[in-house]
Amino acid sequence: MPALMDKAPQKHAPAPAVKAERRSARERLLAAAEELFYEEGINTVGIDRVIERAGVAKASLYDTFGSKDELIRAYLVGRKEARQTRILRRLENCKTPRNRLLGVFDALADICADPAFRGCAFLRTSAEARPGSSLRIVCDDSRRWTYELFVELARDAGAAKPEQLAHQLVVLYDGAVVAAQMDHDPAAAVLARSMAAQLLDVAIGRKSRKR
Repeated sequence: MPALMDKAPQKHAPAPAVKAERRSARERLLAAAEELFYEEGINTVGIDRVIERAGVAKASLYDTFGSKDELIRAYLVGRKEARQTRILRRLENCKTPRNRLLGVFDALADICADPAFRGCAFLRTSAEARPGSSLRIVCDDSRRWTYELFVELARDAGAAKPEQLAHQLVVLYDGAVVAAQMDHDPAAAVLARSMAAQLLDVAIGRKSRKR
């Protein structure tokens, strides 16, 4: 019986090591994709550069993701989830519905002030991706999330027409992102916040007058 117990761990020991290696390869590939795709674009960067930056074999990429497009999709999903988490955490500190709505622009100001900021990864990818591709779907999902968040926040803040205000705020948000990128000035997000406050005041004022 002791001899059998000694052999059992040896039989199963390699499995965790293989899984750890695969996780490590995936993390390195995603980190390389994050740096290169965001800095230079998804079409400019070839797969060989990602592999070289990640320090993995080409087979590791195809075993893990299957294709370059799937790697790009995973990179975009990671950015989408990180952005959403960052915004929602910022809103947790806001005490009123009005401040929560404006807090989206406070979160944007934080993003634009990051030295690594290069604009919106989803806007840039949308310009490069094929219509109807899985990459465009991720970009559209990210944009839809922003709109739906603004609808919810506008409704909570008392806007008479929350969908209309949400459309205005999305346009304002996008404009601030582009301005911050093109002008290399994160103050665009601060200006957008002030404009958002004015739009919200008008939306609430219309509702108040109807009452």
